[in-house]
Amino acid sequence: MAFGRRRLLIGFAGAGGLALAGCGWARESAPGKPATIRFDPAPGTHNVEARRPGTITVTDGTLRSVEWIDETGRSLPGASAPDNRTWTSAEPLGYGHTYIAKAVAHGETGDVTATTTCTTVRPQQLVDVSLRSANLVDLAENDTYGVGFVLVAHFDEPVDRAAVERHLKVTTEPAVTGAWYWLDDQNAHWRPERYHAPGTRITIAAELFGRSLGEGRYGLRDRQVSVNIGPAHIAIADDNTKQIEVFDNGNLVRTMPTSMGMGGTAAIGGRVMSFWTRPGIYTVLDRKDPVIMDSASYGLPTDSGLGYRTSINHAVRISHDGIFVHELAATMWAQGNTNVSHGCLNISPDDAGWFYDFVIPGDVVEVRNTGGDPLDIWQNGDWSIPWSDWLRGGAHT
Repeated sequence: MAFGRRRLLIGFAGAGGLALAGCGWARESAPGKPATIRFDPAPGTHNVEARRPGTITVTDGTLRSVEWIDETGRSLPGASAPDNRTWTSAEPLGYGHTYIAKAVAHGETGDVTATTTCTTVRPQQLVDVSLRSANLVDLAENDTYGVGFVLVAHFDEPVDRAAVERHLKVTTEPAVTGAWYWLDDQNAHWRPERYHAPGTRITIAAELFGRSLGEGRYGLRDRQVSVNIGPAHIAIADDNTKQIEVFDNGNLVRTMPTSMGMGGTAAIGGRVMSFWTRPGIYTVLDRKDPVIMDSASYGLPTDSGLGYRTSINHAVRISHDGIFVHELAATMWAQGNTNVSHGCLNISPDDAGWFYDFVIPGDVVEVRNTGGDPLDIWQNGDWSIPWSDWLRGGAHT
């Protein structure tokens, strides 16, 4: 009997264990978490940067639908991530918009809905930038320039230099350090300390869209372009010898007798005109064959006794105020021994034809040992400015 009683007690204990286990499975589960929706920009935000995208993020759930509508009723395009937990607009929010956004997300407790509003910055004025070379022609993708290439950023309205310079990014392959030099509030030039290495690739990215450029002005758009540097073409015109030596990647390939500016000045029409070929480092701007040279274009009347208007073949322009390397058979007697020009570098027809075919924009022409004032940056004298002075011309961000 004792043995049978023990078995009975064990049986009750087993039954009790089963009963307790059964009670445990019958306990109610904890309530589920609702989905939460977060907008960026945050609800009620004003003056949002135009270049920002709109985003929606869901926690503890997934997106079912998104509406992001501007003041005209247009839907902002966008797409959800594969896991349906985020949505991002396919374009930036842009200028001067008022948005109303609505999102529906599904979580453990079912669907939840959230809405938001935001406004983006409204500029007083939009500013565009042109990316050019020193010849003031807009750069085209994969153009090739000489080793004296200077990058020019021209703004169609005055800008805050420091604000702009933060968003002008120049990269080179191989890498080299360069700097911006501001001529005024609309024009900035960029170059390295020394001439570019042949084969260098230069990329300029002006990331200005949505950026404040000062006094209520904002960037109209982003711009980017890449150009290449060709062979090292350097011409050295020395007034001591009155010869132009032309080098191709360090090798002397031609020597050309020249006649440069006759020197001196004259007061004409209330202006003092200089007839020197200014010393300094020029670069090739462009070429024309033929070109009409008119002294009146720089303030010297054709009827002044010193003026002229004539057609010239094989003319290579190296300054913005009308200095050319060009052919002139009439001064061949003086080329190599006497300076008789108004400032241009006269060479023979044969040499001029060869030089015209040899050079490209950005090639270097160094003028040495002449009189007159040094070449000014406004005349195309970027490389004539010492590097220490060039660095002081930056925005100092």
